Amino acid sequence: MTKAYHVAPRKSNTMTEVPDVAGIAALAICESLLLALNDHDILPEREIVGVLRDAAAAHAHAKEGDGSAAMHRAVVTLITKIIDGGNSVRRT
Repeated sequence: MTKAYHVAPRKSNTMTEVPDVAGIAALAICESLLLALNDHDILPEREIVGVLRDAAAAHAHAKEGDGSAAMHRAVVTLITKIIDGGNSVRRT
């Protein structure tokens, strides 16, 4: 049985001292999960690339007018670079 652990928030502003630290951590965790899924033959590379394409498409088709169009374009660009560079899947 797995125990759930609660980490109490710190009073330090560590997350605001480094810009985008939460996003960078989330990207690193997701990349590691995708690599593990591929390494353990749970998801093949084509499925992982499909997941990345779906994520990019969600941002490419985001609702206009909410003031975050530039952010959505930047997310699509980053995910596309990850796919093109093979950063999320170890390609042989």
